[in-house]
Amino acid sequence: KMQDDLDNAAIPSLWRRLAAIFYDMWLVAALWLVGATIDTFIGAGSEGSHLGLQIYAILAPLVFCGWFWTQGGQTLGMRAWRLKLLSNAGSSVTLGQSLIRYLGAMLSMFAGGLGYLWILFDRRGFAWHDRLSNTRLVIVRKS
Repeated sequence: KMQDDLDNAAIPSLWRRLAAIFYDMWLVAALWLVGATIDTFIGAGSEGSHLGLQIYAILAPLVFCGWFWTQGGQTLGMRAWRLKLLSNAGSSVTLGQSLIRYLGAMLSMFAGGLGYLWILFDRRGFAWHDRLSNTRLVIVRKS
């Protein structure tokens, strides 16, 4: 029954996915600004390396997505656009799946967006990172 419900769930369009990503990128940008501010105060007056800030800038979006995906399946942008991330079995996403999904999404983006555009051709509306991580986005009904 659950698999039938999952197979019949509404698949979000490319535009809805991109809108949620756009929303979330503002939140990630705010996290980056906090990190840059801390780095500025810690390194005030020195010309040292900003390696800590660089590592933070790489890890912040991963931790942001990983946390929200494993703790309810929705980032704030996904919640605003009524999207939810589930495993293909219909359960919550694991930490391993979220890591694979995040790295797959980066691959999808850095390949000129082809991994996202794949949604338009895939019979199930999956992006590359959906397939790689055995996850899927569904549209949540209005409550």
